[in-house]
Amino acid sequence: MTDTLEDLLVNPEKTMTSIIKRVATGPELSKSISYDEARAGMLLVLDELADPIQAAVFLIGLRVKRETDDENKGVLQAILDRTKIIEADVDELVDIADPYNGYARSLPSSPFLAALLAESGVPAVSHGIETVAPKFGVTHSQILAAAGVSVNLTVEEIGKQISNPEIGWAYADQSSFCPSLYGLTNFRKRIVKRAAISTAEVLTGPIRGRKKTHLLSGYVHNEYPPIYTMLARHSGFSSTLLLRGTEGGVTPSLRKRGEFVRYWEDSQDMIVEADPNEIGIESENRLVKIPPALLPEKDGDFGPDKNNREIAKLSAKEGLAALQGSSSATSDALLFSASLTLWHLERFSSVESAAVSVRKILSSGKAAERFKRAA
Repeated sequence: MTDTLEDLLVNPEKTMTSIIKRVATGPELSKSISYDEARAGMLLVLDELADPIQAAVFLIGLRVKRETDDENKGVLQAILDRTKIIEADVDELVDIADPYNGYARSLPSSPFLAALLAESGVPAVSHGIETVAPKFGVTHSQILAAAGVSVNLTVEEIGKQISNPEIGWAYADQSSFCPSLYGLTNFRKRIVKRAAISTAEVLTGPIRGRKKTHLLSGYVHNEYPPIYTMLARHSGFSSTLLLRGTEGGVTPSLRKRGEFVRYWEDSQDMIVEADPNEIGIESENRLVKIPPALLPEKDGDFGPDKNNREIAKLSAKEGLAALQGSSSATSDALLFSASLTLWHLERFSSVESAAVSVRKILSSGKAAERFKRAA
């Protein structure tokens, strides 16, 4: 007889021992665990009921074995069980899910995408954490703070800000919507390697629309889109657009045609293509470059780079300038991401026609005014 979730939570040590015996037995003998077991194991980790060593072996064992769909869904559901999710007073919402461990090789534009989408008529939210392993890159939190935005709002304050038609966008920090996962920040540094947490945490969707919530996220490796779309459906997203983006984020290559993955409501996953040249972007570089003097040290300590603060300041400066109408690689990046998103949401019949509208908004400076109205 299979144990229920409630049974598995009664005796944490027994449950974790049973799980570890199966998932951490080597590349040939390791066995998969059930959805309920993965959910229970992650809940015990989040609630600090699992021994820290066993918690680490559990997550690394899953990683080395490679997580099954049920295991990934179980880990995600445990995080959802501990996430405070609220509904904003808007019909539809775009959830911008960039990698929580940030950027280390490019200058991020995506922290300013939510304000641009809101000015385009689509409320949006981004979410993350100040810094986390394994990359310890520059994050939405760091850049928005450098731009003068409060990054420590409560979930209720975030919902009100998105519901305000004069603002329509916000940033949500993990410390507010999932304190138990945020509390594992140091633990995640100590286990060093990327774990299932990194995949699942971007799919929590702490703020939802009344009718629909759309996921916008990114990927690098081809094996990830089926995992992300499967988890997005499990989390309840009405649609998903996955951009093959710089460092796994939501900014596609600015230099060449790229492939993206999307689904809309009950449809199957679809592969689509888009070319930045077709909307007037002509760039020799695929990404927005970090000045050489600010590039992270290759052999630095395992932790945030000493230049992160300056990179965040520069990203904030470039992002605000782009929203004010200045033409740059950052404005190109925002144009491409926003145009693809608005096309995906069926606001326009083509990426090209969406780009015409987004260019007008950027040149008007109205997105910058909307950005500055945020708390």
